[in-house]
Amino acid sequence: MNLVLNEEQEELQATVRRFLADRSPLARVREVMASPEGGDGPLWERMAGELGLPGLTVPEDYGGAGLGQVELSVVMEELGRALTPTPFLASAVLAAGALLATDDEEAKRELLPGIAAGTTVATLAVAEPSSPSPPEGQGRPVSPSPSEGEGRGGGESSWDPADVRMPAALEDGTWTLTGAKTLVPDGATADLVLVAARAGDELGLFAVEGGAAGLTRTGLATLDPTRRLARLELSATPARRLVCEHGAGALSEALDLAAVALAAEQLGGLQRCLDMSVEYAKTRYQFGRAIGSFQAIKHLCADMHVAMELARSAVRYAAWAADEAPDELPVAAVLARSACSDAFFRVAADTIQVHGGIGFTWEHDAHLYFRRAKTSELLLGGQRQQRAQLADRLGI
Repeated sequence: MNLVLNEEQEELQATVRRFLADRSPLARVREVMASPEGGDGPLWERMAGELGLPGLTVPEDYGGAGLGQVELSVVMEELGRALTPTPFLASAVLAAGALLATDDEEAKRELLPGIAAGTTVATLAVAEPSSPSPPEGQGRPVSPSPSEGEGRGGGESSWDPADVRMPAALEDGTWTLTGAKTLVPDGATADLVLVAARAGDELGLFAVEGGAAGLTRTGLATLDPTRRLARLELSATPARRLVCEHGAGALSEALDLAAVALAAEQLGGLQRCLDMSVEYAKTRYQFGRAIGSFQAIKHLCADMHVAMELARSAVRYAAWAADEAPDELPVAAVLARSACSDAFFRVAADTIQVHGGIGFTWEHDAHLYFRRAKTSELLLGGQRQQRAQLADRLGI
């Protein structure tokens, strides 16, 4: 087992970091998050055209680079560090991973090249609300109420494949879907939506065009304006069923890989929070000395560093397992997500504390990372769902 990046992976990391520092500084992120679209289209085109990032893990046969999950985690770490407002998680991670997990060779050859090239933005819809629809024109908050989800996640909308209830019906040779999905990343703007639904007792994946009849997409009023989520309402919406021998297994595999990628993104945000805190502690003076010389700040930064290193170890192990030891992935993925969710939220909160009064203001960037930390903690299932999954997979 090697949890240290090799020379090529370090160069990939440095390249992506330079690219984002030049093309997507936080000043640009603030401009984009205030726009109606909420995504940086020109940046996405450059990411695809100049670096080929959307097709990073897509096999070469389908137009991608054919790299592994370790390389994907490196890129996700840098995207999280920069809070980059692009559909990378939705399209290059969730949708591409779900397609690759199916047995539908025809669909892969038809859909993956566009995803890899960045010309098709896709997403994956799994979680379902259990409470009534919101009033017309209003979105749900990113932190669902206790009635929003009924799965093992308690008050959180469940991303567990076992909790998928949306029915799929076959009529005159055409599959249709009826129901609702929530917390869909970039769901309001995606060109293609992969929907998890049940065909009888079987769990399947269905491809739905973004402009399909009967599909209504509503942007949610989220805590984190740098990541847009949506609620989808489907009413007899035509869909294409993807060939998948074991639908639940394929979806679980795709979500485990996405969990590793999201954990890496959380690690990047955590690292940036630590860097901001240390830099501020060196330059902010009170009582004639840098605040970093005070024991309380020293201990706080030291604890943040320990949390970061533990989270990094969990991410590196999970990414290695995804590439080299897939039997270990189910446990490793949940461990990485749980560790990084907890660490990122605590470190983001401590970053505001280190910065004092300025850290609470809209003008400072600390609150953007705090918002991302909280929403990322709930995305793909919150802490209770993660720990319940871990207990199940460990046989506890």
